[in-house]
Amino acid sequence: MTLSPTRRSTLKLLAAGAASFVLPVFGAGRADAAVTALKQSIAEAAARDESLSAFYRERNYKPVFVGNGDGRRRSALLKALGSADDHGLPAKAYDVDGLKAAMKAAKNPSDRGRVEVEAAKRMLDYADHMRSGVINPRSVDNLIVMEVQHYDRASTIDAFSKSNPAAFLKKMAPSKPEYVRLQKEKLKLEKLLAKGGWGDKVQAKSLKPGQSGATVVQLRNRLIRMGYLRKSASQSYDASIQGAVQKFQVNHGLSPDGVAGSSTITQLNKNPQERLQQVLVAMERQRWNSRPVEKNHVWVNIPDFHVDLMKNGKSTFRSRVVVGKDTGDRRTPEFSDVMEYMVINPSWYVPRSIVTKEYLPLLKRNKGAAGQLQIIGRNGKPVNRNSINFSKYNEKNFPYSMKQPPSKGNALGLVKFIFPNQHNIYLHDTPSKSLFGRESRAFSHGCIRVHKPFDFAYALLANQQSDPEGFFQGVLRTKSERRVNLQTPLPVHLVYYTAWVDAKGNAHYRDDVYRRDTQIFAALSRAGVSLRSVAS
Repeated sequence: MTLSPTRRSTLKLLAAGAASFVLPVFGAGRADAAVTALKQSIAEAAARDESLSAFYRERNYKPVFVGNGDGRRRSALLKALGSADDHGLPAKAYDVDGLKAAMKAAKNPSDRGRVEVEAAKRMLDYADHMRSGVINPRSVDNLIVMEVQHYDRASTIDAFSKSNPAAFLKKMAPSKPEYVRLQKEKLKLEKLLAKGGWGDKVQAKSLKPGQSGATVVQLRNRLIRMGYLRKSASQSYDASIQGAVQKFQVNHGLSPDGVAGSSTITQLNKNPQERLQQVLVAMERQRWNSRPVEKNHVWVNIPDFHVDLMKNGKSTFRSRVVVGKDTGDRRTPEFSDVMEYMVINPSWYVPRSIVTKEYLPLLKRNKGAAGQLQIIGRNGKPVNRNSINFSKYNEKNFPYSMKQPPSKGNALGLVKFIFPNQHNIYLHDTPSKSLFGRESRAFSHGCIRVHKPFDFAYALLANQQSDPEGFFQGVLRTKSERRVNLQTPLPVHLVYYTAWVDAKGNAHYRDDVYRRDTQIFAALSRAGVSLRSVAS
């Protein structure tokens, strides 16, 4: 990463200060007493931290940071903490200037012992934040369900004590290309902020090709500042501006018609601070998911409203999707699981919450309501709805379930894709196709509706059928429900990225449909993460 001259000077001063920190020299007797006092101070300072106490006890309380031979470790730690802002970490929480001052002021064994343990704590905090994220995702939203990998603190500092310190701390950052590209976008936005951003906003509700005037000039200038358009003196909405608008629309999940409608104007008028917040949250999410993703997997980015079938790092199938509505318990959760099978000609077993909250009130008013659904008794067999007194039941005591048999009108369409999970979330077809034409597609009860489900099925079956389309259509024609196992189960990741940078360096942004990123950034801010601007 490119650092400003001021930043480089600051880091050099920090490193020089750490390297010049030398312990006093005593005679033999006093030296022994000083060593004993230092060990005692380290033991006392580490006593409340079980991991650090165990680590220092194993090494007989020998210091890692404040010994005369520990200059490289001090220097590496101060440099890493001083660069925490480069990763969107809470630099204030590490207080590198305070730590440096404490190191300089530590003249007796008692002070040095306390500084030793404080340096170790800050190193471990930095390592944990870098590898596992600053905040716990479940503390922000219980629908962010992921297993964040945490590392043993005693093992971490032990490895640090035996390694090249600078190289060790550098390896703490996620090595995934996605993270590195986001970090570059972060610096780009910080430089933009220092230069005043993207200029005047477009003061128009909409603009289209052929128009001219002051608002078209605003549009032109903003596209130039954003890097979508070469410098131009044109005052009319010409072909070059139309092409630039289309590129912008593609990168922001909008229909690429080249017309600057209300949605496009709204996205154009977002400021760099807002985009920087999205990038910082995306970097935090990358730290939560720091482990490399599998070569072959299914990837659903909820705010992007798309599913991708990834093979060897490339998308071999892509389709629009509809995700959960932004209300109540309908929001689609974030989690990972494994797709095991698909069901062709599926029945729809109506979720209990829908049965009691949506259909029971209808049935109380009219027994013939929702006639496409069967009422199922506890024995699993259909029950004649005319024999049921629906008025005496409520959400808690309704003893029946509901089922829709296979059909073209089935709520799940003609195929569903199952990765068994506690949330009862899966991908499926739908008879309601009109919603796929919208730019924002959050309308379901939580499951993910696929625009091109047959093509998705063919792609999944290609590994195990010589004629996947013929096989699928043959089963479909039977009109009977059939489970088809995947011979090679496939990991599925339901993720939530409103910002990412593709391999070509194009930054993509999406709306925060569930406001999860807003909550995450608020939590990051409380932890000490802040926006900054960087001079070129």
